[in-house]
Amino acid sequence: MQKIPMTKQGAEQLQAELDRLKKVDRREIIEAIAEARAHGDLKENAEYHAAKEKQSFIEGRIAEIEGKIANAQVIDISAMPNSGKAVFGATVDLINEDTGEKVVYQIVGEDEADLKDGKISVTSPIARAIIGKQEGDVIDVTTPAGVVAYEIEKVAYV
Repeated sequence: MQKIPMTKQGAEQLQAELDRLKKVDRREIIEAIAEARAHGDLKENAEYHAAKEKQSFIEGRIAEIEGKIANAQVIDISAMPNSGKAVFGATVDLINEDTGEKVVYQIVGEDEADLKDGKISVTSPIARAIIGKQEGDVIDVTTPAGVVAYEIEKVAYV
């Protein structure tokens, strides 16, 4: 199976969610099912069916996270020497050549991407254009509004 790149922070967040699901949520749902069973007839017991559905969701999420962790290639960018080249995990400051607007993105794995936090997926068009480039390089990114040129102002390994 192919390894999926993931930042150290992303792996830690997934592990924390897995721990919470296994140690807290799983116990709570078992208690909820036991309580619902105590109410009597299971065929017409909405609490029981809702708890079983939630249990199914939790177990599915646990399996999904365990699979992601097993297939993850965790990359700690802060442990790498900064060559000035944009790589997976790097934080890149870009300046829009037309407007002068500055944006900062960190290139992360698909599951970690969150544009509001400035984290873009390694498979996104802008990340693909950035990877391998260095400070001072100009990249062209095709967007729905057309081609936008960005200058790479800074590459940080944090």
